[in-house]
Amino acid sequence: MVLEANRRIQAIYGTCRLGMERIRTYELERDAVDNLWQRTLLHIPSSYGRLVYLASLRNPDTGRYEHYGLSLNPNNADANRAVRQSHEAIFQEWVGYSLEHKKADLDLYITTIEEVDKTQLIDAWLRLTPYKNLVPASIQGPERQRHISDFEALLGLLKNVYGVPCPYLDA
Repeated sequence: MVLEANRRIQAIYGTCRLGMERIRTYELERDAVDNLWQRTLLHIPSSYGRLVYLASLRNPDTGRYEHYGLSLNPNNADANRAVRQSHEAIFQEWVGYSLEHKKADLDLYITTIEEVDKTQLIDAWLRLTPYKNLVPASIQGPERQRHISDFEALLGLLKNVYGVPCPYLDA
């Protein structure tokens, strides 16, 4: 009888311990996201700027996100997951905007870039298509295509606004 009671206690304790580990993992992820938002993302005024920043943290060779402050977290997998989830959330926010809202957000982003000629910036976007690398790896299909087609439509407008010659006609 005592042996059976001990087994039940151990089973309950094991289940509780696993539950506590899950709670602790969730708390670490939440702390990592809060830290990321409080220290960095809140200081970036545009959604597009946040998207650019988060995509820049993704290592193109591994797909993992690398952020110095979050990498100090003893559970680096939680930090990677937190940045990935933030990237996905910001992307979902951005892709859900109307074209008018995206244009206003891009204008805000462009005004925050210092020491770069705006004409050269738009020309570089047209030639290098960096906006295609802003899509989180988990986003496929229509959302990815909508981002690209919307951005290319906005680029056509920005090209005219900033008087950027078509790079394809110079070849």
